[in-house]
Amino acid sequence: MTYSANAAAPVRALIAEDEPILAAALAHALRRLWPALDIVATCANGVEALQQGLALRPDILFLDIKMPGKTGLEAAEELAEQWHEGQDGTPFPQIVFVTAYDDYALAAFEHAAADYVLKPVNDARLGKTVERLQQRLQTVTPAPTPEQAAPADDNLARLLTQLQAMTPAAPRLQMIRAAVGNSVRMIPMADVVYFEALDKYINVVCRDGEALIRTSLKELLPQLDPQQFWQIHRGTIVNASAIASAVRDEAGKLSLTLRQHPAQLRVSPLYAHLFRQM
Repeated sequence: MTYSANAAAPVRALIAEDEPILAAALAHALRRLWPALDIVATCANGVEALQQGLALRPDILFLDIKMPGKTGLEAAEELAEQWHEGQDGTPFPQIVFVTAYDDYALAAFEHAAADYVLKPVNDARLGKTVERLQQRLQTVTPAPTPEQAAPADDNLARLLTQLQAMTPAAPRLQMIRAAVGNSVRMIPMADVVYFEALDKYINVVCRDGEALIRTSLKELLPQLDPQQFWQIHRGTIVNASAIASAVRDEAGKLSLTLRQHPAQLRVSPLYAHLFRQM
């Protein structure tokens, strides 16, 4: 099966893989299975994949899960956050993750719009992926306005949620021990309004002040109660009980106003589904 909806505009793909031999093998297999496919770039890490994805706006991204700089999941998440800025009508790309995950983890991919191929690349499995991509691209509609739901973003959000749920649960934090000057402040979880990533630290924002902890959001998230603390951006986790309202501006960007705190927090398109009317 060959995609030929528009011969003047071939389907364009980007490959992100930090092992050159594997990247070349994937490109070679794709050219054999899908001769009309235009591979517009091959990136060696997640940072480059994000930059080139935004610059080139391909139809398909083949992202290695484990890459230096940013993982394939992180690159996809940041791409979804930034894709609609300066919207030019280009639909969000189809995503294929290249992975060495086992069968248990692959269950998450089976129920998401994102597809996957296993390392080393197998023609039979890659052929099925090509067929799925061709079918999806034939039914792709123009990109939604910021006020509308973005289906590809939603599917990526569900995939990330599924993968996070498969991470072994850590003991739930009852108290945050945070540095304030030369002292250590003990902060009950109920007092936290939101967590904000700052390079190698997290800023713990409370109604009566702020404090720093030396960890990452990725390490912190499994220790939080998901019913109480919601990730709304790759760099922000908010206490749901502190949210007063979610408001869209004229550009369609979503932000939160908080109870008893002046901050307004931006919501990534990936997490906008949390604030749709019930």
